[in-house]
Amino acid sequence: MKQFAGFRLDTANECLWHEGRQIALPPRPFMVLRYLVEHAGRLISHDELLDALWPETYVQPQVLRTYMLDLRKVLADDAAEPRFIQTLPKRGYCFVAVVSECGDGDHGAAGGPGREGLRRIVGRDEELGHLRADMELAADGHRRVVFVTGEVGIGKTALVDVLCHELGAGSNVARGQCVAGFGEKEDYYPVMEALGRLCASEDGAMACAVLERMAPAWLTALGRANVTVSVTNATRMPGDLCGALEKIAETRSLVLVFEDLHWADEPTLTLIAALARRRAPAKLMVVATCGRGDTAEHPLRGVKQNLLMRQLCREVALGPLTKTAVRELLSRELEQEAPPQGLTGFVHQHSEGNPLFAIAIVEHLIARRFLVRDEAEGARQWRPAGAFDEMEAEVPERVAQMIELEIEGLSADEQRILGAGSTMGIAFPVWAVAAALEEDAAGIEEACAALARRLHFVERGGQDELPDGTRSEFYVFVHGLYREVLYRRQAATRRAGWHARIAARMGAMFRGREWAVAREMAMHHEAAGECDGAVGALRSAARHARENSAHGEAAQLLRDALELAERMSGTDRGARVREIREEMRRPGLVEKAAVKVSAG
Repeated sequence: MKQFAGFRLDTANECLWHEGRQIALPPRPFMVLRYLVEHAGRLISHDELLDALWPETYVQPQVLRTYMLDLRKVLADDAAEPRFIQTLPKRGYCFVAVVSECGDGDHGAAGGPGREGLRRIVGRDEELGHLRADMELAADGHRRVVFVTGEVGIGKTALVDVLCHELGAGSNVARGQCVAGFGEKEDYYPVMEALGRLCASEDGAMACAVLERMAPAWLTALGRANVTVSVTNATRMPGDLCGALEKIAETRSLVLVFEDLHWADEPTLTLIAALARRRAPAKLMVVATCGRGDTAEHPLRGVKQNLLMRQLCREVALGPLTKTAVRELLSRELEQEAPPQGLTGFVHQHSEGNPLFAIAIVEHLIARRFLVRDEAEGARQWRPAGAFDEMEAEVPERVAQMIELEIEGLSADEQRILGAGSTMGIAFPVWAVAAALEEDAAGIEEACAALARRLHFVERGGQDELPDGTRSEFYVFVHGLYREVLYRRQAATRRAGWHARIAARMGAMFRGREWAVAREMAMHHEAAGECDGAVGALRSAARHARENSAHGEAAQLLRDALELAERMSGTDRGARVREIREEMRRPGLVEKAAVKVSAG
């Protein structure tokens, strides 16, 4: 087994481990990663990689870029400042991390006792272990600040709920919710909500007495009638409240929970930073949930980075659930020992491991009668109404509404940019968006960079080198459902125009080498209603493949072209079909086609 940084490459089980969590990789990306790791420290050319992994098979070099994008996402690697995979333009790749051998049995898995709260979440043993360890330190008088980060729906609140449930009566828990827009209107909004709950708790009388003595302005702001000193015009000083909270946490643990801190006001963030940096012993723990992509403009980013650098806080980052965890989640939701065959893979693929999306997909399948319940061996069991691989992947209504609300909060220009990006798929290069919108690439690049800094569902993916030697940034939708909603909300005529302009731009960029992007061009031509253009792109690629003795690839391209040509309308249809069939009769292609039929 190979080890690098916090990762272990398990070649026996063809998976990756990260700090005790198993990461399932599709076969092809795993093959690429394994080859790079096994040849770490030296340049691996594109040709070497293709020849090593796909011998005697013609594969378009563009495929490698897709796999590298997948691997960088898994490894949290930045192409601009790589820690693992370095891209060497026009040459290939180099695995730059230090690789060592390790034993096969130890994955660093975090165990832990089974507790009541574990039944409420799945796949979060390691993260919950970190929170428990911090709570134990806080109970010993070592104050702790923890940021629980992750995308919308990943389970941040559920994880914190489990922690609070486990604490029970042994600790005081006070929660405050940050609300979008309130940070600009009301200072300390989540702090005041938490203080209000604290004062209404079992220890409320003690908390009020401490606040009255040490931070009376804060108690006055809560509207508490038992304040005897007039402090109506007094300012709420963060230092006063810090001292009061430390006093409250002298004998009994106090946990302050602030949710959605990315919407917090700056004074609240300043207070959290002050609590983290004070030295007095206190049985105090602050837990804050926030999006992983807190923007460069938001003060939260600076506060969190500063505390992390000084080792005054911990970040518990929640990633997607593994397929095994999704299976456990589905068993729990459907209340049966094992989900129907095929359901786990379907849900894991389309939810991408997001628990909120996974549950929404199951609810959608039930509502659409794709999942039905009947009697089986004396028990009511869920079963599919058909094969999952034949079902159309629809966006669940609940998720679609949530995404629509986020999109509606953007400006018209921002919606147009993201809509144009959605025509390319999960990853969208700046040049393609500029081509679709017929706008200047520099302006689009600036707008995309600003969106990636502000939005949690768009992130920078890296750079592409274009055929003319220039470079173009590309961005990624972190979840396919966002891309799907953005694409479907566009008018059909607008989408067709965008696809047509992208195909034209692609053809101009790769003039003379159209075969390299033939399938992508064909997809855009077909989506634009230009079947003849799609057929032409596939036939051009087939000719190039045949010239390079890749007869199997050429035969498949011509089969795809024939299928498109048969759907054409107009006088050209018959001619195109005859031409393609004639090409398919050429020596080499006939044999390949016969082998495929025989194998089937």
